[in-house]
Amino acid sequence: MEHVDPAATPIRGKPQLAPSRATTVAALLWCAVAPALAAGTAATPEGGQQSPAQGTTPQSDVSTASTAPDKPPVYENWAVHGQSTFTQIYQPAFRSPYRGPQSLDPGSRGRETFDITLYGGFRPWRGAEIWVNGELDQGFGPSNTFGAAGYPTAEAYKLGAASPYVRLPRIFFRQTVNLGGEVQGISPDLNQLGGTQTANRVVLTVGKFSSFDVFDTNKYAHDPRNDFLNWSLIDAGNFDQAGDAWGYSYGAAVEWYQNWWTLRGGVFDLPTYPTYKYLDPHLGHQVQYVAEVEERHTLFGQEGKVKLSGFFSRGLFGSFSEAVRRGEATGTTPDIQAVRRIRGKGGASVNVEQALTEDLGFFFRAGLTDGTSSVSSFTDITNAVSFGLSLAGKRWNRPDDTVGIGFAHNDISRHYKRYLGAGGLGILVGDGQLPNSGPEKVVELFYNYTVVKGVNLTADYQFLSNPAYNRDRGPVSFIGARLHAQY
Repeated sequence: MEHVDPAATPIRGKPQLAPSRATTVAALLWCAVAPALAAGTAATPEGGQQSPAQGTTPQSDVSTASTAPDKPPVYENWAVHGQSTFTQIYQPAFRSPYRGPQSLDPGSRGRETFDITLYGGFRPWRGAEIWVNGELDQGFGPSNTFGAAGYPTAEAYKLGAASPYVRLPRIFFRQTVNLGGEVQGISPDLNQLGGTQTANRVVLTVGKFSSFDVFDTNKYAHDPRNDFLNWSLIDAGNFDQAGDAWGYSYGAAVEWYQNWWTLRGGVFDLPTYPTYKYLDPHLGHQVQYVAEVEERHTLFGQEGKVKLSGFFSRGLFGSFSEAVRRGEATGTTPDIQAVRRIRGKGGASVNVEQALTEDLGFFFRAGLTDGTSSVSSFTDITNAVSFGLSLAGKRWNRPDDTVGIGFAHNDISRHYKRYLGAGGLGILVGDGQLPNSGPEKVVELFYNYTVVKGVNLTADYQFLSNPAYNRDRGPVSFIGARLHAQY
């Protein structure tokens, strides 16, 4: 089998091949036995006996602090965790009168991805943590990660490979400075050492990580290994995060927690070129600034949060209007890369998570981004709205199971539509023409079944109308299965 170089230029790289049957079988076996191979941690309760790790995994794999008031806090000096996830996505054939270089393949297709992550962390001094993540990736998304702005699986990256390859997605330092208030227990988790902290505190994170590790988090829709899979449901689709082809960047973030509110700010390095595998080596030349304010409240006895986020990027972006004018003047297809120059662009979003009952939660996101310039790293969305419900299985005696339903409405600016209509290509979309445009609409339904503690099997269904903002193609269904092990 031909080896597909993982270092190839993202999006427009070599042909991507499906993984071998042997690799697929190995992936399933690994997910099944992974919990039995769990590594130990140097964790001892403060004044008590050793207790198991608690908590859930956020989409970013950088856990937010959680409390466990009914158990003594576990204080860890070091820890080793791991996860493995196998995802299979099947797409039945759909209507397609034409297609372009970045269209969804209209045929009946199935694709899979597999990854293993090892998390190692230690505490150099009290309040400080250093974490290193090593990851093995393999597989592809449907149509080689093309064809829809609300892409159906966030477990697929912009780089695919038929053979497994290893990378280092995160290496970062975190320092927590306690400022007083109620003492809270921190549950041991991925990229989080067990211990304690005060309600009022400052947290500094520096190194290589994802901006979504800190910003735009939501307990009901943020983790493609445990809840929704669609890109436009797990994050604000308009948030054009700084990151390489896998979504990670060098940067720093500061969080200030006080009483019922939190302020966050961050600065991150942009890639050398949009969606490129390398980040700009000249720190400060291409950069993104992010700010967020969070409000915490109790509504009818149930906890909730509201977050307002904004970003401003200064980077190598192209103007859609300039690309179209240049194409018309030269009689060629508009090429956004030909008109790139250093310019600024920004956006803002709101993010709501609200518990409705003890086991039912609601989420909502909405955002708007400058639609005159090209996308840097995330996906082709300038106007985004998403919402949904997440229900734990306590009512049918399956408290560790989760069922969720989500809806997303994605759209782009008229400048972007004109560019695509003239044959231009975006980050993920490009049908070669766009005579009949319309917003993308996504519906996703999943059931996450706990097989045993640490092993979950998820059934997932997605319905996507107007893929790539094109009313002439689709609608498309995606049927997915996900096997996830965490230890």
